[in-house]
Parts: sequence; C-alpha cells; structure tokens
Amino acid sequence: MTECPGADGGQVACEVTGLTAIAEEVVAARPELVWDLVADVTRVGGWSPECIRVAWLAEPGGPQPGARFTGHNRFLDGFEYEVTCMVTETDRPRVFAWVVLDDSGDPARPSSSWRYRIDPLSGGGSTVRQRFTHGPGASYLRAAAANAPDRAAEIIAARRDELRANMRATLRAMKAAAESSHASGTGAGQCASGPG
Repeated sequence: MTECPGADGGQVACEVTGLTAIAEEVVAARPELVWDLVADVTRVGGWSPECIRVAWLAEPGGPQPGARFTGHNRFLDGFEYEVTCMVTETDRPRVFAWVVLDDSGDPARPSSSWRYRIDPLSGGGSTVRQRFTHGPGASYLRAAAANAPDRAAEIIAARRDELRANMRATLRAMKAAAESSHASGTGAGQCASGPG
C-alpha cells in the first residue's frame, strides 16, 4: 500500500502502486505472427476501446528497447490524454513490454507498465497474456484517488475493472487480426487483398 497526499494535504491510503490487471486469449496463429502484431504498437488504435492512436517518436521507430512512442487515449466519458511510453523488453516471439512514463520521464518510476507474454501451444497456436501493473510514478488514477479519499477504493476498483474489460476487448480484436492473417497466409503487416 502506498501513501498518497489527499486533497486536504493529509495522507490517505490508496492501493494504486502494484494494481494489476491481466487478460489472456488463445490465438490460432504462430507466436511469431502474434508477436509481430503486438509489437506493432501503431495498430493498437484499431483494436483498443481506450487507446485510439499510437505513433513512434523517432525514426526509425520500432520494437526495440529504449524506443519511445506516444499513446493517445480516450475514456468512455470523452476525456482524452496522451502518454509517452518506452519499450523495455523485446524477445521475439515471446515477450514485448513497455512502461508509461510520468512527467518525470524516469523509466525506473513509471506511471504503469504493460507486458505481453506469448507462449506456443502444442499442436499450433499461441496463448497471449497481457498484463498491466500500476507503477510508483504519478498517474491520473493516483491523483483521482488522492483527491477523493472517501471514494478512493471505489475509484481504483472501477479503473481496474475498466482496464480488464478494455484489455479483453483489445485481445479479442488482435486475435481476429492474427487469425485472419494466419488463415490468409499474409504476415502481420500485409493485406490479404494485396497492395493498395
């Protein structure tokens, strides 16, 4: 449990750091194809109910440790915000991970961390596990809980549930893309109908 300053200047207990949400999906596609889709963060906006756009910050952008990208997110209430992320782990075809940086920009104290783990299944296919962990850094969730200490537990639980639902929806959409690419024989970045 972490102590967070309340709106009144006092301390309120809020269980934000370490908050975890996990979603998992079985995908009828090779781990390499699944990893290529997951690591192409620019595609997330087409799958996620919350993250509506992603762009690499430098050329050449791509899934390599230290690479940075921005994510533009929208909550159900219409509130939009942008975050800067840094890739922390790339182990094709098994792991792709990044952290969301807070205003300090310190990757050792991220706002949150995201990790995809892809395991092969006997007989073909993959199990994809997406994991979110709230970090020790500043975040909208931490601020909201601190500003409403009497409702902190409710705010945190609602955000955790929203994350889980959005992660499940994202994985289902990614699964459909992977299985479509797998069935058509195209790679993650190719269109089944050809160029153009």
